[in-house]
Amino acid sequence: MDIQTRTNGDIIILDINGEIDLYNAPEIKKNIKTQIDNGKHNIIVNLDKVSYIDSSGIGVLISSLSQLKKVGGGLKIINVYASVKKVFELTKLTSFFDIYENEQDAVQSFS
Repeated sequence: MDIQTRTNGDIIILDINGEIDLYNAPEIKKNIKTQIDNGKHNIIVNLDKVSYIDSSGIGVLISSLSQLKKVGGGLKIINVYASVKKVFELTKLTSFFDIYENEQDAVQSFS
């Protein structure tokens, strides 16, 4: 798994490439915690190039959203496809997370 970090105004975008599982999910949590510590509270997670996510990956996204809400921020998820989308649907988390089709819509939702 690889995480690229970029910004769009005051919004942090994490472009994740690869599989999110028990072994690398903590890396996402650490990255988001670093952003919070640096005063960045609006984060978009781009799952465009994620082919697989397991329960530990979902857990990291849930705990990250909770941490961001505590500091008045938010977490949006974009580009959820195929098997990853199925996991979100099966776990009924499509209503828990703000999921957008594209980056532009997610960015606009923060304003």
